[in-house]
Amino acid sequence: MPTYISMIKYTQKGLEDIKHSPDRVEAVRKATRQAGGDLKAFYLTMGQYDAVSIVEAPNDETMARGVLTAAMRGTVHTETFRAFTEDEYKKIVSSLP
Repeated sequence: MPTYISMIKYTQKGLEDIKHSPDRVEAVRKATRQAGGDLKAFYLTMGQYDAVSIVEAPNDETMARGVLTAAMRGTVHTETFRAFTEDEYKKIVSSLP
């Protein structure tokens, strides 16, 4: 299953309601499972981003739907990347001309 890394920034609305953010993480975990994926990890971070999540999802469309759903709530902005495992990376590199 593809892996995705999301860099998360809280919006003003998200910060004003920060005490409920653990509940939102659990809601994301549940919704991700219902969509056939798995929230592998969530980290609170310091620096340019407020949090990072690592998600496995069945495909890009499922992940995009999840990210857009989170954005619609207005509590976070995300920047999401498709991540390749080390084995996937080796396969890609070995196929280069």
